[in-house]
Amino acid sequence: MKEALQKLFIGLKESYTNDSFVKLTLSKVTKKGNKLANVYVRKVRIKEGPCLQFLYRYLTNDQVKNYSLEESIEELELLLTENFKAVTLFTLSNDLIVLISKKKKVSYKRTKPTLTIKPSEIHDKPKERLASGKYLQLLGVLDKEAMVIPKMADKYRQINKYLEIIEVQLKSVKLPKTIHIVDMGSGKGYLTFALYDYLVNRCKYKVTITGIELRNNLVNYCNDVAKKCGFSNLKFVAQPIQEYDNDKIDILIALHACDTATDDAIFKGLSAKSELIICAPCCHKQVRQQVKGKEQNSPILKYGIFKERHFEMVTDTIRALIMEKYNYSTKVFEFVSNEHTRKNIMLIGSKSIKKINASLLDEKIHELKSSYQIDEHYLESLIS
Repeated sequence: MKEALQKLFIGLKESYTNDSFVKLTLSKVTKKGNKLANVYVRKVRIKEGPCLQFLYRYLTNDQVKNYSLEESIEELELLLTENFKAVTLFTLSNDLIVLISKKKKVSYKRTKPTLTIKPSEIHDKPKERLASGKYLQLLGVLDKEAMVIPKMADKYRQINKYLEIIEVQLKSVKLPKTIHIVDMGSGKGYLTFALYDYLVNRCKYKVTITGIELRNNLVNYCNDVAKKCGFSNLKFVAQPIQEYDNDKIDILIALHACDTATDDAIFKGLSAKSELIICAPCCHKQVRQQVKGKEQNSPILKYGIFKERHFEMVTDTIRALIMEKYNYSTKVFEFVSNEHTRKNIMLIGSKSIKKINASLLDEKIHELKSSYQIDEHYLESLIS
């Protein structure tokens, strides 16, 4: 087989050496049910020098391995013997198509080059940062040269991750021409400013955002920053979440609203029939205080730290089920890595038109509460 593939290997060596190699792809699996669907090869530069990077595309995941030129030829021979019937070598001068029959007969065909520009050989493609602008300097995230201040690196990472999540979620819902967003518990406004700038200046949406925050000094500070940035439709108001009475909320956001403040915010979103409800709950005290002193059957709950984390999950699960009951598709996932903050769980509900079985959801909530001797979840008391 190696001799029959010599033209391919010679073409690969020449293009790799004279810097005309673009990429190589393997396709047409030999056996049905093969979990390895494709292999894509590109040239990359790592610390040790240039090499060929193999992306193995399985049905359920991708795997990446780097090989020297000689190792790559050995790997290609193995793959073409056992897994694939077709390979295309793309170079700046021509494409070389190689087909292997059932009887292992190899045929070649040269065509005009499909690609005339080489891709980047940077090993790790740098992520596009969605957060930029004057507000980051005014909030103390970037310095005067627009470089991230070292102690604010985690915050900058969190802001960008947040915008990535928002970018995806906006595609899942229908929003009006002018989007009304309320950020409950906006704090110093890092994420509120980032969201406004991203939606208005980058995505060109018509947006009004109101930040709700109890502390007057932060409200005054954020309004001053908004004015300096020319963010005319961003304002901050000093009041408790419970007192906010505007029922026009297209997107409700509550990031790190403490304990039952998260439930107050979710309730406002449910009442306004918001298209999106985005929460990052923290300080889960309400349920834990209820079960204090009650004997639990699970041995996991014998240990304090496990007990705390377990009831955080129970609290947020009931929140998610209640949101489902009110026609929201819910998802719970890690917001940022644990190494940056323990307040890293995000709960998102997007308005759904699917029919729901309210009684079944009530049963699930009741069973969960009974299992842990929980009398009532605070969010239920707001709704009833």
